[in-house]
Amino acid sequence: MNMRSPSISDADRGFAGEYLDSLSLVERLHRLLLDVLKDEFERVGLLEINPVQALLLFNVGSKEVTAGELKTRGYYQGSNVSYNLKKLVEMGYMHHKKCEIDRRAVRVSLTEKGEEVHHAVARLFARHAHGLQDKEVLSFDQITNINATLKRVERYWTDQIRYIY
Repeated sequence: MNMRSPSISDADRGFAGEYLDSLSLVERLHRLLLDVLKDEFERVGLLEINPVQALLLFNVGSKEVTAGELKTRGYYQGSNVSYNLKKLVEMGYMHHKKCEIDRRAVRVSLTEKGEEVHHAVARLFARHAHGLQDKEVLSFDQITNINATLKRVERYWTDQIRYIY
């Protein structure tokens, strides 16, 4: 049985195949990033937090934010961010306080312990950035093009959510 769609040209099938490869690569890269963080934290003896929590601490940085702000920035899913923020507060990596304006919202910021993790992740990423350049894996122009391309895909997907469904 021929599974080829008569409405898709060979060129479109080629593009669609490359698109599916890109999606798969983005997923694999994200999982690999989590593995890299896990490996780094095992190396330095920080076993209390998981890689998702480490990224959360990195992304919060010196800001004071709500869980909703982290979700709207696209970093995390709803239950995932709430669970991890709660755990990070319990373990002493984050402060939390009720928002003065909206008493239902909780604002979080890093404790000194959380800042240490933020800095450890920042150092790891800086080491990677230098390694990628030094080993000529990526040039400045290439990383700039990758970022511009990914931002266009992000805008396209955001438009699909806003305007099609």
